[in-house]
Amino acid sequence: MRFGILGETKAWRDDGAEIPLGGPARRALLALLLVRPGEVVSADRLAEEVDPAGALSAHAVQSQVSRLRTALGPTAAIERAGAGYRIAVEPDAVDACRFERLAGQGRAALRDGDADRAVALLREALGLWRGPALAEIAERESARAAAVRLEELRLAALEDRFEGALRLGEHRAAVPELRELVGRHPLREQLAVLLMRALFAEGGQAEALVVFEETRRHLAEELGADPSAELAALHRELLSADPAPSPAAPPAQLTSFVGRAGEVNVTAELLRVARLVTLVGPGGVGKTRLAVELAGSVADEVCFVELAPLRDGAALPQALLSALGLRETGLHLDGARAPLDRLITALSDRVLLFVLDNCEHLVEESAALVARLLATCPRLRVLATSREPLGIIGESLQYVGPLDEDAAVRLFTDRATAVRRGFAADPALVRRICTALDGLPLAIELTAARLRTLEIADLAGRLDDLLGIAARGTRTTDQRHRTLRSVVAWGWDLLSDSERRAARRFAVFTGGASAEVATEVCDTDGETLESLADKSFLQAGRGRYRMLETIRTFAAEQLAAAGEQDVAGRAHARYIRQLVRTADPYLRTAEQLEWLPVVSAVHDDLLTAVRWAVTAREAGAALELLASASAYLWIRGASTSVAPHAAALLETIGDRPPAGLGEEYAVCVLLAASGGAGQPVWQQHRAAAEAALAAAWPGERAGSYPVALLVWMMRNAGQAQAADRQSAFELVSAQRDCPEPWARAVARYVSGFGFLGAGDTPEAEHAFTLAGDAFGALGDRWGTALALDMLAGLAAGRGDRLEAVALTDRALALTEQLGALEDAADLLVNRGDQFAADDLLAAGADYARAAELAVGAGSADGLAAALRGQADLALSDGDLTTAQRLYSEALERIDPHWIKALGNRVRTLAGLARVAELRGDHATARTRYRAAAESVAEVGHDAPAVLRLLGLPESVVEAVSRR
Repeated sequence: MRFGILGETKAWRDDGAEIPLGGPARRALLALLLVRPGEVVSADRLAEEVDPAGALSAHAVQSQVSRLRTALGPTAAIERAGAGYRIAVEPDAVDACRFERLAGQGRAALRDGDADRAVALLREALGLWRGPALAEIAERESARAAAVRLEELRLAALEDRFEGALRLGEHRAAVPELRELVGRHPLREQLAVLLMRALFAEGGQAEALVVFEETRRHLAEELGADPSAELAALHRELLSADPAPSPAAPPAQLTSFVGRAGEVNVTAELLRVARLVTLVGPGGVGKTRLAVELAGSVADEVCFVELAPLRDGAALPQALLSALGLRETGLHLDGARAPLDRLITALSDRVLLFVLDNCEHLVEESAALVARLLATCPRLRVLATSREPLGIIGESLQYVGPLDEDAAVRLFTDRATAVRRGFAADPALVRRICTALDGLPLAIELTAARLRTLEIADLAGRLDDLLGIAARGTRTTDQRHRTLRSVVAWGWDLLSDSERRAARRFAVFTGGASAEVATEVCDTDGETLESLADKSFLQAGRGRYRMLETIRTFAAEQLAAAGEQDVAGRAHARYIRQLVRTADPYLRTAEQLEWLPVVSAVHDDLLTAVRWAVTAREAGAALELLASASAYLWIRGASTSVAPHAAALLETIGDRPPAGLGEEYAVCVLLAASGGAGQPVWQQHRAAAEAALAAAWPGERAGSYPVALLVWMMRNAGQAQAADRQSAFELVSAQRDCPEPWARAVARYVSGFGFLGAGDTPEAEHAFTLAGDAFGALGDRWGTALALDMLAGLAAGRGDRLEAVALTDRALALTEQLGALEDAADLLVNRGDQFAADDLLAAGADYARAAELAVGAGSADGLAAALRGQADLALSDGDLTTAQRLYSEALERIDPHWIKALGNRVRTLAGLARVAELRGDHATARTRYRAAAESVAEVGHDAPAVLRLLGLPESVVEAVSRR
């Protein structure tokens, strides 16, 4: 017989049949006896526990025992022992006792390193639970302690089971259940540790940091305790881990690699000794495929960049930044640094192989960029593919020619077998076909695909007619190009009308498309797309279709010839506009992490759509596209990628936007101003944009793009004219009663700066707290991080270092979730400054980590801030030589025109002044202090107020203000 008290009290016979126990009094009586099988429980206690009201007499207890004996039968004897009773059963017959045995064995197996056995035992143990322990009597006095003990053991067993699962690599499956458990037990640190480890193993470093912060807050608020040593150590480990995004990997290949093994080995050896290798050859010869194979053979980190979709050489640095997974700006929307500068900073000490595919249409710009990068980034190597050399010093050329005869035959046979099972043909005929195709891999693949519908003899005859010759001698590159074009054109002519229409319209896609999207934009059906893939005009994989660039170029020519460029361009732009419009509201909520990748996946197509709309002078469509995508562009730090298009659009429409599109015009102005040459645009359009934005956001009703309000304030904060700053402040702060919640949160955030400027720190803190709460309620990580950053600075200013560090930690977790490494570096510097007062080791660690992140993000200003912090530590340690070197390096990197860098510039100049003072060079000290004071004066505010607003130490404020 078996007994169960892990849930409702039950008893079963050996055959599994449940035994009817009767009413609640009998079940409670049995449960009390089973808490400790074999131990005596007094009759008085049984009476009191079974009926706390005191109505159960000793005689009634005896009667209930008698009935229970009858129900259980002789197998489980309930014996009278003195003044009480006991049940004579083996402990393992009771589920609670068996659970304890199995859980203990599972823990022992875990301790011995046998995770598989441990997990199996623990799952068996936990499977015995059917509900709360001692469910009917858990609130009775004598049972309460036992129930609590069993529930604690259950949680411990769960923790052990998850520990085993994590050791077995089952991180993903563990996360949902661990989340639920942490939600139910927020003070149980071991569950938090397990969840953080599982999240980190799945790449969720930022999410793991959020779990730590929530657990730390619960411990502090409910217990007044700090995190345990294990939890704190894991937190430090997570902070020191590298959250850098992965660079773009080479595209996955869907077919086997045939005929170039020797060239792979030769070129790989060349890459080992040369920093720039260019694969040169005609279109369709297989340069890209060879580059992909080479990229897979090197030990270094590889970043693959497809340049074919790029039309403007000036956008090359931005394309490389994007391929590296790096933002163009931080969350504070600093656009002053040129993408090339950020790129050089990011690659300055990074071991990386850049694969630049299809450089020929931008050969001059590619050559200039590669030369600059190789000169400034000593550990960088470049593998380029092009139809002509880049022509720069140090370039090693590897000519990629047609396949030799045997390799061409193998390729043709391989691809023919894929479309016609059991393919067999006269080898001489196959050889003749491959020779006619000049051994060009793409021509061979396109031709082999025709065997789905043609016999090989018919195929050979048609090729003879098409190319005019069956066997050739030496061929020039131009002649081979004509051969390839003829093969593409021949295959094109064999398509049906519906297939040709779908193929030429597909040419509008830059990054490929899903079947659903391609069906809509190309006005076709799934069967037609599948047919194009069968005939090698499209490539299918991972749920998407894409078109090889050689074919795409041909298809685009056919699109123009058919007069359908505007029809296809409009359909493509309409789809992109609908996608970004759908995503926009979610980007201000908790769902932003799910929607940002959705829009990022079509970033290249977004640029293509905007370019088409601007070129086609579809001003309304272009404005709507840019406005709908603006929140994504700003949050992702990619606004500079559309700046040239936005500027070109403004040249078309002037400062009078189309009717009903005033807010969209204002957003366009902000986007255009984010580019390197944006200041003239800003000066020309600022007044009209502010009027349009004010009309869209009068305060009592909402406009359409609330993120523009925050960006408007940030853009105006650094303006020299006080009137511009004030009007922007009034416009944004006027949204405090706006019906749009994100706009209200922005108004509270901006009002905090007004209170700070007036010297009212408590009201400023209240405003930033309200803003952070409002952003947090919406789930927006961007706004929340900005508010937390300000609150951390205020906490540090009043001397509450623990609070400042805690707030900074929360902001760090959020910025890392958004991939904002530059902002994470900035926050680490802030935290280092907070530690510097009494924990120099922690401060040094934060400054060092900030420097690493800043370099990885390509942020010269972030690196400057970290160097300044390290210089401060050297100065406090009396190492004047190191301090001066680090301060000087920091000063070289600081952007003197960016408002957010002002505090760092002032601290750096003040540090150099202090070094000079300590060396007795008072003239230099005065010059440095004067430069710091002049930097503040340029902003047009009272110097001490600005310096305190920036969170500078009072010693620096006083030293600079005196000058």
